[in-house]
Amino acid sequence: FSLFVLEDLLFYTIAEGQEKIPAHKFTTALKSTGLRTGDPRLKECMEMLKVTVKTTSDGALDRHLFKKCVQSNIVLLTQAFRKKFVIPDFQSFSAHIDELYENAKSMSGGQVADYIPQLARFSPDLWAVALCTVDGQRHTVGDTKVPFCLQSCVKPLKYAIAVHDHGTEYVHRFIGKEPSGLRFNKLFLNEDDKPHNPMVNAGAIVCTSLIKQGASNAEKFDYVMNFMNKLAGNEYVGFSNATFQSERESGDRNFAIGYYLKEKKCFPEGTDMTSILDFYFQLCSIEVTCESASVMAATLANGGFCPITGERVLSPEAVRNTLSLMHSCGMYDFSGQFAFHVGLPAKSGVAGGILLVVPNVMGIMCWSPPLDKLGNSVRGIQFCTDLVSVCNFHNYDNLRHFAKKLDPRREGGDQRVKSVINLLFAAYTGDVSALRRFALSSMDMEQRDYDSRTALHVAAAEGHAEVVRFLLEACKVNPIPKDRWGNTPMDEAVHFGHHDVVTILRDYHTQYSPQEPTTDKQNAEKNLDGML
Repeated sequence: FSLFVLEDLLFYTIAEGQEKIPAHKFTTALKSTGLRTGDPRLKECMEMLKVTVKTTSDGALDRHLFKKCVQSNIVLLTQAFRKKFVIPDFQSFSAHIDELYENAKSMSGGQVADYIPQLARFSPDLWAVALCTVDGQRHTVGDTKVPFCLQSCVKPLKYAIAVHDHGTEYVHRFIGKEPSGLRFNKLFLNEDDKPHNPMVNAGAIVCTSLIKQGASNAEKFDYVMNFMNKLAGNEYVGFSNATFQSERESGDRNFAIGYYLKEKKCFPEGTDMTSILDFYFQLCSIEVTCESASVMAATLANGGFCPITGERVLSPEAVRNTLSLMHSCGMYDFSGQFAFHVGLPAKSGVAGGILLVVPNVMGIMCWSPPLDKLGNSVRGIQFCTDLVSVCNFHNYDNLRHFAKKLDPRREGGDQRVKSVINLLFAAYTGDVSALRRFALSSMDMEQRDYDSRTALHVAAAEGHAEVVRFLLEACKVNPIPKDRWGNTPMDEAVHFGHHDVVTILRDYHTQYSPQEPTTDKQNAEKNLDGML
């Protein structure tokens, strides 16, 4: 028989007592954790699965073939199936999201932006929500594959790039950090003659001048696009040339701001203001889909690491600054209201996007073109507000005392299957503190897996003397259970040469006599109290 290992554990979890796993059952189970089969982190596993299934007559994997497919990505897969991701019960959370989506879908009202023809072309009925957690769990609903321009949603991203490249101190020599309390496109500076913050047009134009100074516009554009691709985990990032041309033709207000900034010497030495405006219009015209933008938001939620590639894209400093400013200035003149009611960093754009970040949990992109009077997506605002009324994501929802809201970070769901998996896994890794927790929560410490193996078998085979002692002394488990091959924990310890474990087990072998269940349980509890 083979040693109890992670691959086996995973096999039993998914097989549920069967000898083989149909390939489609594996991919369905995978999707229920929130992972996608196209996740770049699972590339080897999925390629191996394709190849392996062709070699079988029935498209099903036995233990050996299953192992071959999963071993290259075993850590991620084990985390997924042991519900160790930030949203453990992902399916029920997704159902809540779908409900909120439907709720906002019925809203009419708002006007599609029409100051350039490219924006006016979008149907007011388009509505999409995509989310990506910091573990790369994905959920999408609605028109999530339709490309649209980032517009002002690019402002926090280019500010993050500037801080990543130059540091906070340098960037804020040119730009303030305060909400302006004025329309986003006002010709107005603070008392130091700086733009108020990077989320209004004046600040964003100055911010644009800080990226890759001295390079040509072509190089600058490539540089930012490369960043955007990394933020999005290489999912869709495009460019709308038509939007760029129209922005430039209808950009009188921005030209006015540009000349005003130039007059007040707001740019770094030697800046060519008109070419900076060109670059500014180009960045507004970068296209994303809801899906790709949700990964960008998740990279911000994840402290600068892209969840689906694992690559560090932005410095922690850049992310922290960006989220702070999104929180106070990201929603035009609705920023104070939004911070009050939703309490999360967000940035809206005139194409109808709202980039929302739940720090350390997930990134969300909502998109629907009809805008309210302040320039924010009507359905998007509704969705964000509803989300925080259902889940305790508001920055100041106290997790301890807000019992009425859902905490998707906590686990509900089917505990039974998981408990044997978690129990044996803790025994396998020698995690005594987890076992103490399980025993305290009155878990059955003698549960068996599909091969009739107990936690004691596993701990003995792995040589975890402390675990063995805990199970025997505190939990009073049977020291001589047999697995389906007839092996006892003692056989395991002897076979793998763990002499200290053999010694411990020997003491118990002689004195073990099954007690009445009640006294057994009481004894165990008494001992537990002593040991804990």
